[in-house]
Amino acid sequence: MTRLSDFPITARWPAAHPERIQLYSLNTPNGVKVSIMLEETGLPYEPHLVDIMQDESHTAEFLALNPNGKIPAIIDPHGPGGAPLALFESGAILLYLADKSGRFIPTDPTRRWETIQWVFFQMASIGPMFGQVGFFNKFAGKAYEDKRPLKRYVDESRRLLGVLDDRLEDRRWLMGDDYTIADIATLGWVDNLITFYEARELVDFDRFANVAGWLERGLARPAVQRGLKIPSRG
Repeated sequence: MTRLSDFPITARWPAAHPERIQLYSLNTPNGVKVSIMLEETGLPYEPHLVDIMQDESHTAEFLALNPNGKIPAIIDPHGPGGAPLALFESGAILLYLADKSGRFIPTDPTRRWETIQWVFFQMASIGPMFGQVGFFNKFAGKAYEDKRPLKRYVDESRRLLGVLDDRLEDRRWLMGDDYTIADIATLGWVDNLITFYEARELVDFDRFANVAGWLERGLARPAVQRGLKIPSRG
């Protein structure tokens, strides 16, 4: 029987509470999806800070858990059949935690798949495009003389905000009255775009009133407020 201590990552980030879900992450837009979900569900967990700025996600111990070297990742000591389960990729983790907790994903098959498609919309479009805006607007790409890449990603991010805005017309959440993993997957990215990436004016965010209202509702949730800070470098 596999034990939690059999995973190499626990040698570098020891578990003080091995009976809890172990979260290896940082409070980036991808990382906070899982911390928000764990806070929302109330599932017991123990967060471990993986400092990507110090390249800790590319250590041998972390790569043994996620060979792609990206946060977040988890180990659930009580996975299917009672055996530990290790997972990476934030979308997969959200789906797993939704099924484990029985929360934030519809039980009706049609609505379940509709929710999953919006999770994948975030994974495939929102995250990559908003991240490129951050790179070219705030980080190393800011120094590039050629501003065409920035314009390309700003234009696409503005278009994606329009898709969200249309979806949220007459809807409180992406799935209507039901707050789901589709919202949890997306909130941190939209918040990060207009705060940390400093792109609010660049993408004309204030013209997307439905998105702005949705973001305000999401950020008002206590679990979201907590999850956005876990785990933090301080």
